[in-house]
Amino acid sequence: MNIFENYLSKINKIILDKQKILKLKILENIDNVNLEVPPNHFNYDLSTNIALVLAKSNKLNPINLAKDIRDLLLKNINHFEQIDIAGPGFLNIKLSKDGFVVNINDILKNKDSYGSKKSNKTYNIEFVSANPTGPMHVGHCRGAVFGDVLSNLLIFNGNKVVKEYYINDYGNQIKNFVESVYLRIREIKFKEKFSLKENLYPGDYIKEIAKNIIKNNKNINVENLETCYEELKKLSIEGSMTLIKDDLKKLGIKHDKFFSETDLIKRDLVNKAVKQLQSKNFVEEGYLNPPKGEILKNWKKTKKLIFKSTEFGDDTDRALQKDDGSWTYFANDVAYHSDKIDRQYDNLINILGADHTGYIKRLTAAVTALSNKKVKLNCKVCQLVKLYKSGQPFKMSKRAGDFISAQDLLKEVNKDSIRFMMLNRSNDVELDFDFEKVKEKTKDNPVFYVQYAYARINSIIRTLKISLDDEIVISSKTFQPNKYEEKMIRKIFEWPKIIESAAYKLEPHKIPFYLYELSTLFHSYWSKGNEDNKFKLIENGKVKKEDTIVLIFLIAIVIKNGMKILGVSLPEKM
Repeated sequence: MNIFENYLSKINKIILDKQKILKLKILENIDNVNLEVPPNHFNYDLSTNIALVLAKSNKLNPINLAKDIRDLLLKNINHFEQIDIAGPGFLNIKLSKDGFVVNINDILKNKDSYGSKKSNKTYNIEFVSANPTGPMHVGHCRGAVFGDVLSNLLIFNGNKVVKEYYINDYGNQIKNFVESVYLRIREIKFKEKFSLKENLYPGDYIKEIAKNIIKNNKNINVENLETCYEELKKLSIEGSMTLIKDDLKKLGIKHDKFFSETDLIKRDLVNKAVKQLQSKNFVEEGYLNPPKGEILKNWKKTKKLIFKSTEFGDDTDRALQKDDGSWTYFANDVAYHSDKIDRQYDNLINILGADHTGYIKRLTAAVTALSNKKVKLNCKVCQLVKLYKSGQPFKMSKRAGDFISAQDLLKEVNKDSIRFMMLNRSNDVELDFDFEKVKEKTKDNPVFYVQYAYARINSIIRTLKISLDDEIVISSKTFQPNKYEEKMIRKIFEWPKIIESAAYKLEPHKIPFYLYELSTLFHSYWSKGNEDNKFKLIENGKVKKEDTIVLIFLIAIVIKNGMKILGVSLPEKM
């Protein structure tokens, strides 16, 4: 239970008990009542829309109802010191000193779980899913971090999460990849010149994969690609996935499950999924119009199986078969998501790259149809990452071929900076990543600023010869915060709302934003102590008042919980 849940529960109970006094006849919309963080320019602790919600449904004057509710709350909740009415009927609430103390002690008691909301759902989160034709590129890093942090966030809230990687190891790109490895092996073994044909992969990593295959498989026969194809395909994909897993490990990411597209085909899951859609009358045999931009003379109209995806919100129906009768990539996607549904998760989430926006409607349509509208697929798109150095576009070496790899990025910047900065913008907007900024030890480097706040707190802890693991309790008698300390405490009270909003909207970027704001308040207060002795947190190895210890404990708890979700380390010294 957090401050918002606690008092909202009390408010709703009072309203239910006193509905006759308030002349309320309709209460079914009480679930729409919110208890929120007041706007920054208001000097209050809580704000609720309860009068507005109930006045509308009961056709009452919201201001008059707000006055009646205010009187009831002040009479029945002794932690509410003052309630003022704002705008059309919002109730802005100030807590008493006892209210502050009770909630502070609750935070100090719960520590590692402060902010969590036990929802107990099951999630499957598919992310990265880069083609196993080479190492991860910079764009994949953003999706990888986003998916991992989102998973951590949902786990923090008591949910069970399976982090899944879909290996696209089937199709023409794999054939081209295997041929590229084959030609590099021939180059190494027989000194043949590598012929860079169209659609082959030129990166140096192909040479590394080829060298490892030769080293660990001395008896492999590469006289002819056809005869060794299946074995070489297996070894090449293993080599590529080793590179990818190594990149993920360096980013602090570990998946729970890897799902192979080839395995999906071998298990005949596509046929099974299509039959399932047919049984529901969601598939028809017919013709599709040519795609936009297709030259009509090149378009071959072929009868094929078509999924009626427009019945589920898609722009057009989707082909399940190619002209030759084989399954389309979309049909494979349908089968994969059918398998996910069969595993009985409460929620499915796909993290997609910027180039996959067009797939969202067809995928969500397939999941809706397969699950009889019982399972919802949520797709989050991570937009492009633009690299900068000192404010100027920056291009790194491309060992990978035609893209900048995650390995290149990790050589320039540490894991903590990458993880924090990849979430420094909402996922649906392009991200500018400046190499110089993330190395600065200034306010302009958010990850440093948050880590430095924690390091400063630990400096105080060491001076006082106490531990953040110590059990402490504060009383109303000794609690005397000044206005700056009150502002920080109010910010700390916001933390559960940040978690709630980030989890509900699947927006983990809210966490680094909040941590930066909290750290800024702390650093500003630290600087104020340097300017004015009466605000100094510590002097001559001692705290000037007990509130100081409580304050730094509270800030440390929130920063620690937040950075754990982000997967970013917290040095005790900097």
